[in-house]
Formats: sequence, C-alpha cells, structure tokens
Amino acid sequence: MIKQILFVLWLALPLLGACQSAAPLQSGNTSGPMRGVWLTNIASDALFSKEKLEAAVALCDSLGFNHIFVVTWNDATTTYPSKVMEQLTGVAIQPELAGRDPLAELITAAHARGIKVHAWFEFGFSCSYKKDDGGPIIAARPHWAARDQHGKIAAKNNFQWMNAFHPEVQDFITALIMELVHNYAIDGIQGDDRLPAQPSNVGYDDYTVGLYRQAHGAQDPPRYEQDYQWIKWRSGLLNDYLQRLTNTIRAVRPGIIISMAPSIYPWSEAEYLQDWPTWINMGWIDWVIPQVYRYQMERYEYELTQITKRQVAPEKQAVLFPGILLQVDQYNPSPEFLDQMIKANRRNGYTGEVFFFFEGLKKLKDYFRQTPP
Repeated sequence: MIKQILFVLWLALPLLGACQSAAPLQSGNTSGPMRGVWLTNIASDALFSKEKLEAAVALCDSLGFNHIFVVTWNDATTTYPSKVMEQLTGVAIQPELAGRDPLAELITAAHARGIKVHAWFEFGFSCSYKKDDGGPIIAARPHWAARDQHGKIAAKNNFQWMNAFHPEVQDFITALIMELVHNYAIDGIQGDDRLPAQPSNVGYDDYTVGLYRQAHGAQDPPRYEQDYQWIKWRSGLLNDYLQRLTNTIRAVRPGIIISMAPSIYPWSEAEYLQDWPTWINMGWIDWVIPQVYRYQMERYEYELTQITKRQVAPEKQAVLFPGILLQVDQYNPSPEFLDQMIKANRRNGYTGEVFFFFEGLKKLKDYFRQTPP
C-alpha cells in the first residue's frame, strides 16, 4: 500500500508547491573554482532562525564560497515541510523548525548572492541514530528494516538502517528527493556515505535473502559479510538504484547537479557497498566529493594519489572535488595544514573542494578571506 500512496503523492507534487523559492540564480560567486561548504543542523544553529541563516549566507559570500550543501534529511525528519514524511510518520518537519521553511529561506538568500544551493540527504537509507528500534520509520513500516545475520536491525557506528534493496524503501527515498526536485528551485541533489549505501552487515532479511536465492540457484547468502562476491552483488543492487534515481531526477530537471560525497574507495565499498568509481565511469552523476578527511598531510596526499592514479580515469577527473575536514568536535586544521591540502588538490588537478562544515569557517575566516578560491 505504501508504494501506491507514495506514487500518487509523487505525481501530485508539482501541484503542492509550484516550485517554492523559485527566485532565479543571479550571476555572482558561481563563476570560478568550486568552493563549497556543508551546512548542518547538528553542532550549528545556522538553520534555526531566518536571521542566523541569512548571516550564514552572508559569511559564505564574504569568504568566496559559491556552493552550499544544506542538510535536508536526517534522523527521520526533514528541514523543510514534507508531505512525504507527514504521510509516513505524521511529522512534516523537524519540530524545532516548525512554522518555517528553512530551505526556502536559504534558497532565496543564497540565490540573491549568486550562491548555488544543494539539497543534502545526509541520512540517506539510515532511519535513525542511537535508536535500537529504528525510530519512527521502522515503527510505521517494520518490514523496511535492514537485518544483520542475527535478525537484528542492522546498525553501524550508532546508525540504524532501512533495507535499501527493498523496492518500497527505494520508492520512499525517491519520493522524498523528488518532492524537492518538483517544489524547490534547488540547484543540486546530494547523497553521501549513506546514499546510496548500506553497511556490509546487511542483507539477511527475508526479502533480500529471497532475492539472492533467485539469482544464485536457491543458495543462501554467504555468512561472511565481506565475501567479495557478496559485496559486489549488493553494491551492484545499489548501483542499479542510483541509475534509476538519477534518470528519474533528470527526466524532471535535466540541468540539476547530482552529486555524491562517499567515503574513500575501496573502503567505501567494503564497508558501505559504495562502488563510486563505477558511478563516475558510467556517467550517472555529475560530481563526486570524496571525504578525504585526514589529519596528516602525507595521508591526505596519499589518498589523492590513489584516486588520481588508480581509481578514476584522467578524462573523468573533472567531476571530482575533494572533501576537506574543517571542523569536528574540537578539531580544526591549522591554516598551514589547510593551505597544504588545497595546494595538493591543485597539484593533482582538482579545481575546487568542499569543506565540512560551516562552523569551521568562523574559526578560519581570516584564511579564506586572504586566499582566493
């Protein structure tokens, strides 16, 4: 039933918002190299009032940033009023943001300054954080849970997961994304290390086991979670979903930028079934922003070299923009280390980068003011 409900809602989406915040993007910061930043609703209050949001955009503009990747989906809530989520859980927006539409406000403020806005679906196929029962989504649809080989809701690093191989779950995430594509003048859609993704301990639910048996002569999946063929079979299912998703998005908005920000390969596939070199080689997405989050320069340069020389063909390199860690907990890179990473990007042929996350700009604003993109 949920598939039919979401499909009907999906078809009706163009009538719901008439493309809210459809102010045209003005010419401005979007020329020149990529200088992007992730804007979060965790460890930052930038989204929690219109005034703070506009101040955040003004700071980004003053520091030469031309792309903002704003969280729109995490922990089973959205940062915009969502008919899809209201239909499923009864909650249309993160409760602290109720009565506003921060996404619409951001698009208006950013476009007025020539900054592009990308809707970042941070949690992807993760349904909850630090909730062993999977939270409100699994409460509403228990058969959507991903399962490990012990029958428990699949979890990794305190995140719990939906089953990304199940067609209803895929339809739900697609409907959530298409809600924005239809109703907002968004410049891009972004997934990350949770979209499309699954931790490698998943696949032992009844639906996925049945799917595997159909494809493998009634054999059960390997018990070893990182068996090579088992990894490739599951990552292939995610590849198939991504291709369908991007085709669906482009059928409605041909010019929208589709980007992904996965972990470093091949760790990304072994741990989260993300075979992102294939995404690039097949042309399914416009940009990949690998999370090159390293604390020593030799490790950072090593990962860049791996990408450049082993993972992505030279003619495809233009779609890559390294992700740089700007703040986590009490950590910020020194201006010297930050400068070394950016210079290494240029030496390796990368024309820009995206920084995680916005609050770090406040600590390093002198560096960015003095350093052009």
